[in-house]
Amino acid sequence: MSPRGMVMAAMLAALLAGCASAPSPAPEREPSPPTSESRGEPVVGPRWQLILLGTDEHWSGDEPAYIEVVDEGGHFQLTGSNGCNRLRGEVELDDGNRFRVSDLASTRRACPNTDQAGRVDEMLGSAYRYLIDGDRLVLFGRDSRVLGGFERR
Repeated sequence: MSPRGMVMAAMLAALLAGCASAPSPAPEREPSPPTSESRGEPVVGPRWQLILLGTDEHWSGDEPAYIEVVDEGGHFQLTGSNGCNRLRGEVELDDGNRFRVSDLASTRRACPNTDQAGRVDEMLGSAYRYLIDGDRLVLFGRDSRVLGGFERR
């Protein structure tokens, strides 16, 4: 990661650490045991609940937005919710903390917060790298711009 990217990541980590309010909790689930392929990928396994869009807009949807990355025989699948619709797609993870979502699909429910849900879809489609700091997952675009932040649940 470039020095500029490291500074941005440190600033975002400090920002995320200072978040006092949390969105409504996601439904309970059993954690997935790590497989031999996913043990080296810390983003695989836990549920990541969205807490920030960009660097400073707290998630305010009625339903939680979250993602999970699961290992399906060496291929990584993303499942979750954009706060309105269920999501599914493929995730490419590789050295350098690359995080690329492809074939993102969602259900088509009508919800009061479709603008925010659309921004979640856009964030996932634009994601290029990730950083994990403790229980926080931060997604970055190709230009090292912070796209959003999640918290491990």
